[in-house]
Amino acid sequence: MSDARLRLAFGGLHPERIRCLLDLHGPSGAVAAIERGAVKTTSRIRGEVAVPAAARRKQLQAAGIEVVLRGGPGYPAHLAELPDAPDLLFVRGTLPAEPGVAIVGTRRCTSYGRRLARRYGKAVAVAGWPLVSGLARGIDGAAHRGTVEGGGIGVAVLGCGVDVAYPPEHNDLGEDLIRLGGAVVAESPPGTPPEGWRFPPRNRIIAGLSRAVVVVEAAVTGGALITARAALEQGIAVFAVPGDVERRSSEGCNLLIRDGAHPVLGPTDLVEALSLVLGPPPGRVMAAPAPSNVKGDDAELLRLVDDGVGSLDRLVELLGWDPAAVLAGVGRLEASGALQREAATVVRAR
Repeated sequence: MSDARLRLAFGGLHPERIRCLLDLHGPSGAVAAIERGAVKTTSRIRGEVAVPAAARRKQLQAAGIEVVLRGGPGYPAHLAELPDAPDLLFVRGTLPAEPGVAIVGTRRCTSYGRRLARRYGKAVAVAGWPLVSGLARGIDGAAHRGTVEGGGIGVAVLGCGVDVAYPPEHNDLGEDLIRLGGAVVAESPPGTPPEGWRFPPRNRIIAGLSRAVVVVEAAVTGGALITARAALEQGIAVFAVPGDVERRSSEGCNLLIRDGAHPVLGPTDLVEALSLVLGPPPGRVMAAPAPSNVKGDDAELLRLVDDGVGSLDRLVELLGWDPAAVLAGVGRLEASGALQREAATVVRAR
């Protein structure tokens, strides 16, 4: 491992500034320029860069954090191809060698979006593709929970240090991803707090670790649209979930679809669409059989709700039943335990 590249990374500078310093001076020259004050920065950053690389290695080893250098072993080849790829990554866990599927969206999501993201995450996990997201509140966290439920491989890309629990309520979720063979990764050094300016650059990493990006709910501004734009610039397929045209959290997705993103209408539809881009799923993909106590038409109702159809009007349209029959079926499924109360409540409310 390059001593100078490791020391430079611990300065925690903006990724674009690191890239410029490396282009201008090379690793050793960049470190020397910072130490002698030729690069305008703070005394704290100069102090961090001055710490010997041997001390940093001990610190990383004690924390169970690995460093992978661009161009070196363990660095994802598909990410390394990007012109603005991180010079190095700090990793807890194991980065998959193959690119995955990114599922992203707004922190301020609806309960419908959160539930659908969880189902998408589980579908991707069962299909056998790694899932990449940001571990943020809302859509990202829901997608990662689906990954865990499906026993899949998940990669969480953080806008802080990999040893920083942010958001704190997702700390256990990150540990679950590592336990199942995935990773928590960042280009910021350990101990870095979740400063706002660090999150937009991390979105290019989410896209760069993926071969497809799925946006579940997103406003016009926000990280999910940054990730989608980065994906389009990288030639990566972008999918989006259509939503209510009057709902702010759907505006970004609807605009993406208007501009050429592929619409996806449920977990099964997503897996089929991804298969056209990624090839046959490496895992098993099959519809989960209905529980033995679910018979006849109720099994079709359960399949539609599990695929994310949460609107009573839409269920009436797809099944050809009247509303009272749909609601009666929902009641039977809930009473049998085949349908969770949350999903049943959503159908009744819509």
